[in-house]
Amino acid sequence: MAVVSPGSKDIPLKATVPYDAKAFAQATLAHWPALAALFDHTLLKPEATRDQVVRLCEEAATYRFACAMVNPAWTSLAVSLLSGTGIPVGVVVGFPLGASLSTTKRAETEALVTLGAKEIDMVINIGALKSGEHERVSEDIRGVVEIAHDAGAIVKVILETCLLTVQEKLLASELALQAGTDFLKTSTGFSSGGATPDDVAMLRGVAGTLCGVKASGGIKTLDHVRAVLESGANRIGASASVAIVRELGAP
Repeated sequence: MAVVSPGSKDIPLKATVPYDAKAFAQATLAHWPALAALFDHTLLKPEATRDQVVRLCEEAATYRFACAMVNPAWTSLAVSLLSGTGIPVGVVVGFPLGASLSTTKRAETEALVTLGAKEIDMVINIGALKSGEHERVSEDIRGVVEIAHDAGAIVKVILETCLLTVQEKLLASELALQAGTDFLKTSTGFSSGGATPDDVAMLRGVAGTLCGVKASGGIKTLDHVRAVLESGANRIGASASVAIVRELGAP
């Protein structure tokens, strides 16, 4: 069995059913509604206004995106706007640094799911990972996952791959899987790099079919989307969602 040995522990990688990224990408890119259904339509700029959040939600409902992803302060507004549309609200936790207390991340998650958030994108404790504090990282993730799952919400764990070595990316992916994440996610979009096909392929290699892989950070074109889909992504985070699906023929 393959193992990762980035620190004091060897973490076994689970054998999984192969994931057919090429077939998934081909089917998804055949029609724009199929592609739209993969997008977390995102507005996380600190200067985002109420009017911009309203527009984001209107676009999410119009194009039938996977969710509207907002900062915590806009959760109630987004939930209200999207009520009855079938489009869930996604919200970030411990964002964008991941360095919040685990108790803070749990409290934030509890408050957000109570307000109606259905998707939680949390940032791992990057410094703890790099310090070899694997159990601390695992518990940090698990605390959020348990609260979200109890409320019927899903969790995407943001690794911030641009800050990690290859071994750290593999280890973080495995720890997130063990903690019960629903998606491995590449990036916040607020650090030194975003989603690359190589990183997506690496995350999918660990995830197999056990969980999803979300490519996020710097995705602005259909060509970039195609590249990460063919590498194994099955969810895309972008603020340019409307422009991208229009490249594929959306009105």
